[in-house]
Amino acid sequence: MDDRKDAKMMERRGFFKMVGLGAVAGAATLANAPREAAANTATEASGTGYRETELVKKYYDLAKF
Repeated sequence: MDDRKDAKMMERRGFFKMVGLGAVAGAATLANAPREAAANTATEASGTGYRETELVKKYYDLAKF
């Protein structure tokens, strides 16, 4: 009976550890988001139309275009 209780306790601990890690990862993502948004706004404002950036070139290489 104690083994089952210990196993349940370990499952709960694992769950709460994962929830904690998810919260930290989410906070890190949100902390980085304003910088990325500002960078995207700056590049969009500088010109209009299609631009073949390094990201686009990499996509084309991977997609075999």
